[in-house]
Amino acid sequence: MLVVIQLDKPANNIFKEKLVHLREERNLKQKEFAEAINIHNRNINRYELGLREPDFDTLIKIADFFDVSTDYLLGRTENRKRV
Repeated sequence: MLVVIQLDKPANNIFKEKLVHLREERNLKQKEFAEAINIHNRNINRYELGLREPDFDTLIKIADFFDVSTDYLLGRTENRKRV
């Protein structure tokens, strides 16, 4: 049995939109956010432009920093709370 999941938006578009929203919600500049999670600010810029996706460890750092689930960041749920 083949199951096809169709998304309204590609996952990287959802991720970048959520990342920008969460960062701006806290009034953080890309550089400030990057320093807080110990990565280069160029990576944050690339994530937000949809040019690059974070690796698993970085995705967890981002979720932990904003106190949201990785599922929320990836658009699998609109519930921000982590389980």
